[in-house]
This record gives sequence, C-alpha cells and structure tokens, in this order.
Amino acid sequence: MVGWAAFSCVLVPVVLVVYGTSLGGAAGAALGLAAVTGVCRVLLRQSERGAARLLAEQDCAHRGRHGRTGTGTHRGGRHSA
Repeated sequence: MVGWAAFSCVLVPVVLVVYGTSLGGAAGAALGLAAVTGVCRVLLRQSERGAARLLAEQDCAHRGRHGRTGTGTHRGGRHSA
C-alpha cells in the first residue's frame, strides 16, 4: 500500500506539470501527498501494533494455568462412563 502511495507522490506532480501546472504548484502537491502518506503510514503502524497487542491479551486471558484451554481440562478425579 505504501508503495502505491509513493508512486502516486511521483506520478501526480508529473501529470500536473504535463497539463500545465507550474513547477511550484506541482512541488507543493508532491510535498502535501508525501506528508499525508507519512501520516497514514504512522497511523497504520500504530493500528497494527494495537491490534496485535489486543489479540495477545485476549489469547493470554483465554488460557488456563498451564496453557491449557477450556473450563475443566486441568481437573482430576473419576469420570462416569
């Protein structure tokens, strides 16, 4: 995804210059797109880290004392047949 954003940061100013926009305007557009791309990248990383942390917390909460899952997996005693 970030690769496409970087590609558009280069492509958009080129297209703007070809269609008659000044170099300053195209450079401003490139800087704006680069800033938005950078912010989106940072937010995406934070979101992925938060999701991974939440998943790890949920996984730890569901495990028993010795890593077993379920409610009665560590209980001993007789079982009726």
